Amino acid sequence: MSRRSLLRSGAVLGAGALAGGLPFGQVAMAQNTSGQWPRVARLLSDFVASGRSPNAVVALGWGQNPPQYLGQGDTTFTSGLRANADSLYRIYSMTKPITGMAAIMLIDDGQLSLDQPVAEILPAFAEMKVQKVYDGPITEDNLEPAVRPITIRHLLTHTAGLGYSIVQQGPLAQAYAENGLNPAQVSRLVDVPGGLNSPPASSLEAFADGLARMPLVYQPGTHWSYSVGLDLMGRVIEVVSGKSFDAFLQERIFDPCDMSSTWFRVPASEKARLTANYFVLDGEPMPIDLPDSSVYLNQPAFPFGGAGLVSSPRDYDRFLMMLAGFGEIEGRRVMSEPAVRLATSNLFPDTLAPDGGFSSGGRAFGFGAAGLVGMGEAEGLFGWFGAAGTAGLVNMKAGLRQTFMTQYMPADMEMQNAFPQAVAADAAAMQR
Repeated sequence: MSRRSLLRSGAVLGAGALAGGLPFGQVAMAQNTSGQWPRVARLLSDFVASGRSPNAVVALGWGQNPPQYLGQGDTTFTSGLRANADSLYRIYSMTKPITGMAAIMLIDDGQLSLDQPVAEILPAFAEMKVQKVYDGPITEDNLEPAVRPITIRHLLTHTAGLGYSIVQQGPLAQAYAENGLNPAQVSRLVDVPGGLNSPPASSLEAFADGLARMPLVYQPGTHWSYSVGLDLMGRVIEVVSGKSFDAFLQERIFDPCDMSSTWFRVPASEKARLTANYFVLDGEPMPIDLPDSSVYLNQPAFPFGGAGLVSSPRDYDRFLMMLAGFGEIEGRRVMSEPAVRLATSNLFPDTLAPDGGFSSGGRAFGFGAAGLVGMGEAEGLFGWFGAAGTAGLVNMKAGLRQTFMTQYMPADMEMQNAFPQAVAADAAAMQR
C-alpha cells in the first residue's frame, strides 16, 4: 500500500469485536496481567521479537478501575533500560483527540459553536479556493471558489478540505513544505525518509496564515480527507480562549487529569524516560530520534495540535479514563457528560458526499472530535492512532480503555489492526 493510501485510510482495526456492550466493572482484574490478557501478551512478545522496535507497552483498563500494564523490551536497542508505563513516546496523531476535546470544551463553554465558520475567528479563511482535480495543479485553471465556509465541525472531522504534507503527492505537498506548513517535528536529521521533516512555520499564527493562502483539496464538508485541521484548531483555540494553545491544554486537560508526563517539549530532566524512534527502511530499523539528542528536548516552533505531543502509557490511559467516565476521573469533573457524548458521537456534516466518508479495513466509521466513531456492531468505539505505531481507543459502551505504545515509522497497519482485535478477544474470553 502506498504512503498516501496508508495515511488516508488512517489505521485499520477489527472494531466489531469490541462492540459487545461489556458493562463497567463486570470483570475482576487479576494480578497476573499477562495471564488475563494472553493474546495481547503474545502479540507484544511477537512484535518485539520481530525487531521493528525495541519495545512495546500496553495499558488496559475498565471504566474508572486502575489500568493494567503489559510490556516488552528496552527503551532503545542498546539502552538496557526496560520500557514501562512511565516511558515517554511520541504519540503524533494521538494528539488529535486531545485537541478535539479542547475544542468541544469551548463549545460547551459557549465560546464556539459546532457549525460556526472558522472565518469568524480567523478572517483569512473567508474566501478559500478549491482544486477542481484532487491533488492536481495549484494554478488558477484548476481552482474554483469554495461553495461553503469551513466550519469547526469540518476541522474536527477532517472534512474541511485541507491538505496534509504527508498525504498529498502533487504540487500542494511542495507548497506546504515551502511555506512551513509542516505539522510535526520528527528528528534533528536533515533528511528523514518520507519527507517528514521540512522546517515548520515560526508560530501557530504564521502557520494558520500560511494555510489560509493554500487551496483546498475538496469542497468543505464533502469528503473525509486526513489533514492539518487539528493543527489549525490549535490556533482557533488560542484566539477564542485568549490563552496559548499549550497553556489551555495544560489548564483544562493535563492538570485536571493528572497527566504529568504529557508535553510538547520534554524537560531535560526527563530525557532518560524517552524511548528511541526508528524508521524501518528495507526491514531494518534506522534511529531517527534518540533520547539524548531528541528534537523533543527543544521548544517546538509552536504546539502542534495534530501531532506534537509526547506522552506515557500511564498518562494517555488517564485521558481515556476521563472519556470512559464521560468527563469525570477519580471524582473530578473535567468535561461535562453532554460534551463527551457529543465529542465521541458521529459529527460528519450532512453535506458529505455518498463516497466521502471514512472507512478502514472494509468497514465504515463515523468521525467525532478528531477520532473515529464506531457504527453498527462497533457502536461505542472512539479513538485514533499515531504515525509511530501507537494506538489509543476507548469503548464508551464497555468502558474498555486500551493504549498501545511503541516507536517506529511508518506505522504498521497490520499491527494497529491486530492490537484491538487481541484486546477484544481477551475481553470476550473474560465474559465466558
